[in-house]
Amino acid sequence: MANDGNCSDDGKNGSPPPSMSMIEPRLRKIYLSFYKESYFAPSALDLKTKELIAIGCSSIAKCEGCLEGHIKKALELGASKEEISDTIAVAMGINAAAVMDMFDKASIELDLHHFDKDADKTVKTTP
Repeated sequence: MANDGNCSDDGKNGSPPPSMSMIEPRLRKIYLSFYKESYFAPSALDLKTKELIAIGCSSIAKCEGCLEGHIKKALELGASKEEISDTIAVAMGINAAAVMDMFDKASIELDLHHFDKDADKTVKTTP
């Protein structure tokens, strides 16, 4: 949500995205207030860094509108193509690690060891 609390696909002229019309006004206000405070208020991170983080988070969350908005905003704030590339690489690595974590838990729960080092040693090959 790189546009003062609105996604990049928020309609023209700064109108809120259609999804906002589905949220009770009181809750919408709470969300937008939190977003603006956590995102735009001065903090230890500058806005360009927050945009780079938002690019990574948007990609993992699979929010295309958010991703486009945050890339545009990061570029406006002077993010280089290398910084955006690094952000993408970190997001890819974290997402891959999340997949591995799920399979670590499943392999333990199901006691699976398809390619365990010890299993490889017991496989005999014919000459």
